[in-house]
Amino acid sequence: MNSMPRSVIPSRSTSTSSREAPATRRAGRPKTGKPNPIDEHVGRRVRIRRTLLGMSQEKLGEAIGLTFQQVQKYERGANRIGASRLFDLSRVLDVPVSFFFDDMPEEVADARVDDDDVGALEDSSSCGFQPDPMAKRETLELVRAYYKIGDPTVRKRLFELTKAMGKIDAEAAGSEA
Repeated sequence: MNSMPRSVIPSRSTSTSSREAPATRRAGRPKTGKPNPIDEHVGRRVRIRRTLLGMSQEKLGEAIGLTFQQVQKYERGANRIGASRLFDLSRVLDVPVSFFFDDMPEEVADARVDDDDVGALEDSSSCGFQPDPMAKRETLELVRAYYKIGDPTVRKRLFELTKAMGKIDAEAAGSEA
């Protein structure tokens, strides 16, 4: 159709291309409002590791050249983490890339992943998926505090006490049922 060399073809004005940009953006991943379950899992793993290290979202963002808002979006699964960014995160958080995929629930791992069908996995409450207790801030803070206990004997006693209390609660709940 056009025999002019590329360098001679006039470019569109900035105002025209900016008006047309929204129609062509993100053609491969429709905006459904629901994050991909795998992106959510990877984001949770980023958050777990960052919190275990006692690192703020701001510090992590600085380390990889992002704002803390972008880190928040990654951790929620709202934005996908590309391969190079995942590699950067693995280096900053001092874990192998595989860490971000560890402990993935079977229903998430087996879900069809298709950019044209981001909501391929059913709502997490309807498929029996329970949130990972290790992703809770309380759990992460407890683990960090536990490992700050310098005396291994005290740490072991606290561990045994916690297990015993959990067992008592589980037995009490079983007898009520």
